[in-house]
Amino acid sequence: MSWEDVTFVRVYLTESDKTLVPLLHRLHDQEKIRGVTVFRALSGFGGSGVMHTASLVDLSLDLPLTVEFFDTPEKVEKILEHLSDLIEKGHIVRWQAQMNN
Repeated sequence: MSWEDVTFVRVYLTESDKTLVPLLHRLHDQEKIRGVTVFRALSGFGGSGVMHTASLVDLSLDLPLTVEFFDTPEKVEKILEHLSDLIEKGHIVRWQAQMNN
């Protein structure tokens, strides 16, 4: 089995900030990223300390979202430069990984 170096990226959002759709369009239409997965969390909090949680009582529409994608290190570096106008500082994490091919 052979392996290819990739950069893996995780972006943290909430449903209420309305960033998901523009981010997905940019990654799909403009950047042509290999693939994206979006996870919807049951609860979470970030730097603000505000707890975002789901309950049957309030049926919150402000739950945490995680967007994950990967591609070659060179391509991801260029993409991250373009995302600075869309994603707040401190909401993107990246690391090196290997993908079997």
